[in-house]
Amino acid sequence: MSTEPETTEDAEPGLPGGESTSAAAGGTGTGGGETGAGQTADIAEGDTAEDAETGQAADTENAPADTGQAATGEGAQAGTGQAADAEGSDAGTPQVSAAEAELRAQQVERERIEQRKAEKRAPIASGTKLSGKAADLLAAVRAVESGEKPAATVFEEPHPAPRRSAPEPERRPQPVAPEPLSTPAGPAPEAVQAVRQVLGEGGAPEVLAQQAAAVLGEGADEQLRADPWQLLRIAGVRPEQADGFARALLGAECGPDDERRGRAVTGWLLEQAALAGHTVLEMPALLAALAQRGVPEPDSAVQGAIAEGEVLVFQDALEGEAGAPAPADGEGAEEDEERPVRVLVGLEQYAMAEESLADGLARLVNSAPKQDGSAEDWERAASSARGSAAELIRAVAGQGLVLHTGGEASLAEPAALLTAARSLGLRVWAATHGPIGRNRFAALLRRSGQAADASGQADEAPADSPVATVSGLLAGLEGPGRDTDGALDLDLLVVLDAPQLDVETAALLTESLPDGARLVLAGDPAVLWSAGPGRVFADLLAARICPQVASRRPDPGPLGELVSGIGIGELNQVEAPGKEVVIVPVRDAGEAVHRTVQLVVDSVPRAIGVPAEETQVITPGHGGAVGTRALNAALKERLNPGPGRFGGFDPGDRIVHSPVPGRALPGRVVTADAEGLHLSCEGETVVVPRERVEQSVRHGWALTAHQAVGSRWPAVVVVLPGDAAQALSRPWVYTAFGRADRHLSVVHGVEQALPRAVAEVPAKPRTTRLPVLLAPQISGT
Repeated sequence: MSTEPETTEDAEPGLPGGESTSAAAGGTGTGGGETGAGQTADIAEGDTAEDAETGQAADTENAPADTGQAATGEGAQAGTGQAADAEGSDAGTPQVSAAEAELRAQQVERERIEQRKAEKRAPIASGTKLSGKAADLLAAVRAVESGEKPAATVFEEPHPAPRRSAPEPERRPQPVAPEPLSTPAGPAPEAVQAVRQVLGEGGAPEVLAQQAAAVLGEGADEQLRADPWQLLRIAGVRPEQADGFARALLGAECGPDDERRGRAVTGWLLEQAALAGHTVLEMPALLAALAQRGVPEPDSAVQGAIAEGEVLVFQDALEGEAGAPAPADGEGAEEDEERPVRVLVGLEQYAMAEESLADGLARLVNSAPKQDGSAEDWERAASSARGSAAELIRAVAGQGLVLHTGGEASLAEPAALLTAARSLGLRVWAATHGPIGRNRFAALLRRSGQAADASGQADEAPADSPVATVSGLLAGLEGPGRDTDGALDLDLLVVLDAPQLDVETAALLTESLPDGARLVLAGDPAVLWSAGPGRVFADLLAARICPQVASRRPDPGPLGELVSGIGIGELNQVEAPGKEVVIVPVRDAGEAVHRTVQLVVDSVPRAIGVPAEETQVITPGHGGAVGTRALNAALKERLNPGPGRFGGFDPGDRIVHSPVPGRALPGRVVTADAEGLHLSCEGETVVVPRERVEQSVRHGWALTAHQAVGSRWPAVVVVLPGDAAQALSRPWVYTAFGRADRHLSVVHGVEQALPRAVAEVPAKPRTTRLPVLLAPQISGT
């Protein structure tokens, strides 16, 4: 739940300099059975959907929206959507917040990954057969990095680890906190003061001093004096602002052709592309975006960034050519040089993650899973299941990586798999995107007899339930803990909400799996993609490197029928005798807010029996007359009025907490004291320090579809103001409408733009390398 933060509803933004797809406008949109009171359509004012907030980058007027993207993100100062945010609270690590524990765990895991990569032997061929300008660019990288950080140490084949015997199934290890690291105390006050002075001289806001000192590290003030465009590394700063800062510091020496500016803008554009979901950009798109930003010699700017080791360059075969065999030496050499390729440029952070992910997935696909239980035992377990659940069990019996697709009803199939695998003695765990999904799946397991402890409420996970959040699992705050090799102590991991995995989170997961383990990625491919870069689940479905099991369980009732139709591009009118779907037409922004509040506070509780506390409002954007900010203000006034003494919050307020960029934890305000704001997030206690409240906590009666993904509520009110038409797409509508369990109200002011978006506006494409990286490593592809 959230107010103005987290994710951009303009789902996935486009390439810098590229086109952005938008929904068309039009006439009457319905989607459902009964019509609630209301008038005819047409919404006039209001601020457009996604406010262009990215990662966690504040309410952006300042957020970089130029690359055709509408970023996503809550919180004021975000950065780049980083993976593996720990939904879990500060459990088990005294005096350390969940966010700090999570960031430490990520650091430990990344160090472990780099250590493993340093021990690997043969480099992957991808990206090594460059010619022409691409060869020059790659040579520049290797010339600079030779000796100290060779590119080969990043992209190498996995080193097969020795098989280990599984611990006794009955003895489940307890979650282990990450290794203690020196907690970064933040920049020293004198360093912050020195940066503040430089910022003041250049006319930049001095409030950026703390963040600049943290991002730039030691000698940040001197770095800014020597290269003022380093200011672009601070979240929310745009090139024109950095140009003004540079002019103030450098005077006549400052010019658009300054090579420092070209390098900095190159990195900034790639960072914006990552916020839009791309792991790399095609060279022509990057050069065009640099030209639009006033860089006079884009080629030189890119070469300079590569020479400085700030970006990496790759050459990959074009689609359709990736699996083609390389010509033989000699006579085919000339032909090989002319093979169609695309030159890609990316930041090392995401390139490394994608290479690591490809290595880990190839290891799972190419190696035989650990033999727990005989073939007869697995077949007996499959025979006891039905339909696609039996197919899933059979696929997992003999494969290290399996994909499972389906809607909400299909979750019964991973539940059946976990039950069967546990009965065979495997150490099994499931991981979800967020705490609401975790608790729902744990309740499903409990109802099916999987969990040993049947105590607790229906929406709470029992203490020994084998379900965690992905971020909590990686941070060591939830899950089975790790073995002596640092791998997760399990034999089977089922990751639900798999479309929400970005490349960094997915890489950490695969690297954390022990040799011989099985991985199942399950999810609904029609929902919005991850907030972070990559499209891991979609890329794997397209690559067809492992078994794929499609569920045949349809979501039931009018809501299931409506959402299923949206998934194939049809906005059908459905019969809703129990008022499962209600359409409320509105004419303008004021009426949209009024009707939304009326539905949440009065109509839905009275007619449907769902209280306001269990009703979630979803709207396309954060800003404007019908964005999350406006709706949250109106809903707070009716549901929990108060002076907002604690940084704008009062006890009882519904909130959404973002401990790190790209993660939204719904909860409530409990109290506040000298320590900070005390929250209850799905039963877990979280204390947010006072200085981080403004950045990471927002009211949560209304939120965006990106923030809602992975969660469901008994009743949902989706608000579609007239100015949101351009933000609508099929994945957005599918995700928003699909968050409702029992009742969906649609406050409808976009007329024909809704059915047109469902029929004609698919997900925006993302540029990634995962399929190309996987092809040469998978046997038989």
